Amino acid sequence: MTDSWERARHILEAAGLDPGSLAHLAPLTGGTYNTVEELGLTDGSRYVLKVPPAPAVPGLRHEKRLLVSEAEFYRSAARAGVPAPREVSAGEGFLLMTAVPGDPWDGTLTDTEQTTLRTELGRQVARLHGVTGPGYGYPSGALGPLVPDWRTAFTTMLDAVLDDARRYGARLPRPVDAVARTAASAYGALDEVTGACLVHFDLWRGNILVDRSGGRSRIGGLIDGERMFWGDPLADFVSLALLGDIRKDEEFLAGYGEAGGRVRFDTPARLRLALYRAYLYLIMLTETVPRGAGEEQQRWVQERVAPELVAALDEIERAS
Repeated sequence: MTDSWERARHILEAAGLDPGSLAHLAPLTGGTYNTVEELGLTDGSRYVLKVPPAPAVPGLRHEKRLLVSEAEFYRSAARAGVPAPREVSAGEGFLLMTAVPGDPWDGTLTDTEQTTLRTELGRQVARLHGVTGPGYGYPSGALGPLVPDWRTAFTTMLDAVLDDARRYGARLPRPVDAVARTAASAYGALDEVTGACLVHFDLWRGNILVDRSGGRSRIGGLIDGERMFWGDPLADFVSLALLGDIRKDEEFLAGYGEAGGRVRFDTPARLRLALYRAYLYLIMLTETVPRGAGEEQQRWVQERVAPELVAALDEIERAS
């Protein structure tokens, strides 16, 4: 087993930083795949180091070279002027980035703070969606190279997680082939997408840091961009309203519109949103198998996530 301090010093040196200045190293919790550590140097600067699991560790098909996608997200967020970690150094087996201020969004915020933050978040997500890529799909290349149309990219993504569900024998609320047939009935709506935008796809509250150090709450950074892809900006609205409905988030949508984000929930958009909900909830249900999820987590996904997958499929069936 590699010593964490030795590994961190080596990476700091490769990044042009003094390895002898490493004064603090501690694991960061909350992630479910990569190893994440906070590094503190003697000059007070803070960094975050991510290291992928060993190749033998089981995962989903799209989870190869996740750190390539994460680095791409941070570079793109910098271009958009959105607060997020900044890439310091990256290699095949690591990503070193700056730390951003704040703690994960939690239930201690007042209603007023939440209203202000949701509006701010809407503006920031609109700026992210203003960044466009060279093609559609995962920049990691995990499912192949980027492609020129969204329909090809997304159906490849969905087919991959359905294959994972079959391979791992995931417990789904409907048979895998039935899920695939229902999803395919909505694929025509994907042709409405004509621009490959930056999509984080994991913007649930745990990945939104809130900084309270300046006397008022503000968003300190959007983190864990490892699931990003180039695609339909509407796909980001799933995790932004995890297990809920973004159409009810008036503050977020107001901020999104203020910063130039455009969204219209017509029938093709609702079909696409249902497809993206199905995709995320399939991932959440399937990943419990290779992750070796405990009984409590298994119960939670069956009680909370499985019904949301059914609801998304039902919506597709009604609209199609």
